[in-house]
Amino acid sequence: MAVKQKEKKPLHLAKMKIKKGDTVLIITGKDRGKQGTVSRAMPQDDKVIVEGLNIVKKHVRPQGQTRQGGVIEKAMPIHVSNTMLICTECGQPTRVAHDRRPMGSDQKLRPVRVCKKCHKVIEDRMRSS
Repeated sequence: MAVKQKEKKPLHLAKMKIKKGDTVLIITGKDRGKQGTVSRAMPQDDKVIVEGLNIVKKHVRPQGQTRQGGVIEKAMPIHVSNTMLICTECGQPTRVAHDRRPMGSDQKLRPVRVCKKCHKVIEDRMRSS
């Protein structure tokens, strides 16, 4: 019996408020209360992979000369609704708002993510480095 796969969202409709490099708090599941950094965001599936959290043991077969078999530990995806973004300014778990603020040398209005608690811009870790 085949299991029906959930359809992915079209790429132009896939938007999430959590991005790669963000620090998040897990709010449900076996890792509730733990914090970690998002290593991969999958907006089409509404899932994120958090480093060191939601670890499962996976049994793998050896593949010829290239891969050794055995039991490996692997971080699995977690639904984005089970995480909360940690604000870079106030350090609290928060919801995310979007706002258009003047940024850059030309002071052009650009969309930014804003903390709902302290109303400051959430720094994008990938752009700042």
